[in-house]
Amino acid sequence: MIKNLKKLPLTLTKEEHIKENSNYLRGTITNDLKNKITNGFTGDNFSLIRFHGMYQQDDRDLRVERNQQKLEPRYAMMLRCRLPGGIISSKQWVKIDAFASKNTLYGTIRLTNRQTFQLHGILKKQLKNIHQILHKLGLDSLGTANDVNRNVLCTSDPMQSQIHQECYEWAKKISDYLLPQTKAYAEIWLDQKKVLSTDNEPILGKSYLPRKFKTTVVIPPHNDVDLYANDMNFIAIIENNIIVGFNVLIGGGLSITHGNKQTWPFLALELGYITIDKTLSVAKSIVTTQRDWGNRTNRKNAKTRYTIEKVGLDIFKKEVEKRANITFEPIRFYSFTTRGDTIGWKKDINNHWSLTIFIQNGRICDNNHQLLKSGLLQIANVHPGNFKLTSNQNIIISEISNENKNKIEQIAKSYKLITKISKLRENSMACVSFPTCPLAMAEAERMFSFFITKVENIMLKYNMEKEIIVLRISGCPNGCGRSLLAEIGLIGKSIDRYNLYIGGNRIGSRIPKIYKENITEKEILLHLKFLIKNWSIYRKENEDFGDFVIRKKIVKEVINPIHDFWN
Repeated sequence: MIKNLKKLPLTLTKEEHIKENSNYLRGTITNDLKNKITNGFTGDNFSLIRFHGMYQQDDRDLRVERNQQKLEPRYAMMLRCRLPGGIISSKQWVKIDAFASKNTLYGTIRLTNRQTFQLHGILKKQLKNIHQILHKLGLDSLGTANDVNRNVLCTSDPMQSQIHQECYEWAKKISDYLLPQTKAYAEIWLDQKKVLSTDNEPILGKSYLPRKFKTTVVIPPHNDVDLYANDMNFIAIIENNIIVGFNVLIGGGLSITHGNKQTWPFLALELGYITIDKTLSVAKSIVTTQRDWGNRTNRKNAKTRYTIEKVGLDIFKKEVEKRANITFEPIRFYSFTTRGDTIGWKKDINNHWSLTIFIQNGRICDNNHQLLKSGLLQIANVHPGNFKLTSNQNIIISEISNENKNKIEQIAKSYKLITKISKLRENSMACVSFPTCPLAMAEAERMFSFFITKVENIMLKYNMEKEIIVLRISGCPNGCGRSLLAEIGLIGKSIDRYNLYIGGNRIGSRIPKIYKENITEKEILLHLKFLIKNWSIYRKENEDFGDFVIRKKIVKEVINPIHDFWN
């Protein structure tokens, strides 16, 4: 543990004490790296490594067996790269693939719905190695976890390539601007020499933020980043094919605690419009307001949405205007009509091609059905352009020339990267959950494929197999799978039991309502059979599933989540 702790008010959470006394996120991490007795991190360092982009995990399938053998859990780290906008070059991909193959317990790469990749199963002795590889590639993992601004999302692949490039540049600027300034990351992982009295956190503060903070940059009409689930969102307003400003929305978030009515999901609210030159100033002002006003005595109520509920949106807005020295203009018109990714080939306005490949749950590995990992590596070896990771856990091979298109298509076909899938499967996803997530209450990723196949059979039985339903599975209520923005959402309650939510909408702007609580997969399928059958019979023309169950009053619409979600 860290010595000479400064005493803080007892009302603050344990996490606040850890941050305040961490010496700008250093703690005693270097000592733990030298400790060969355990493969894990001890004391406060267990929490502090998250600021550096890592979570300590263990294989929960092996916990009981190892406990019986009087062995410590099989500790290994999950590392999440910082990749604003989700763009990674082919050359970078090749190096990441090599590390995953040789130096992780699972040998896989996992794409997240935060538009980046994670490596699971890194032993402590390999941590410096992967951080230094990332550094040589121009990448890092700083600030991808814990109480900071996380990886900044942006719309992945609109047809207007010039606008996307602007969108990406703003995602990167915001990410860099809000990044922790501590030198701890460079000292610990890159072996850079410590310089005394150089640490200062002008935006995040010595105790950083009260809770995690998520940001997006979005190009309407495509809501592929699920902007309503994020703390801070910049919706691009385009004139004459350039971004002239942003509509700013704040306060979204989906995490809840089962049975705790003081927690609720919430959709981001409109603050107003700003010209593009005010973007960083407004971003800083929103973050610092949440930094100063957010709840540091109860982490379950520490996110931005709870701060807004406590003080009111108007007061929060006035404070942001004061700090940024601006006045928000009225919201400019915008609308969203689509969500998700368009799988397959597309051509952009620059006459280049892109190929979007469906990655079930983002897990990149080789199996009996397709050789995803090997195929993507082969493409990376011949493609001079970039890969774009999407917020729906898919991957876009972008900027493909006409000359290179046939070569990449042949590789994709030979490794079975291009497969026929249902619209249901294409628009559904699950979080990692077991065996590595310590918060998991029920299966998600590992049961996803079997479960979706059963739902596909129900859809086929009622001639609805060509229809879209946004279906998501989360192993716990912390929101990673974004189930509370789905038309059908499953949230793990305990082993093999879930809460079933229905009534979200296609574009991700409505929170679903609980339909059945604490039920098994068999029970869920029986309910879905009944619901899908009735949808097929009584729907209006082209009526989506989520809209149908609201119209037929199968569940009540969640209009104000603070009052409607639990009641």
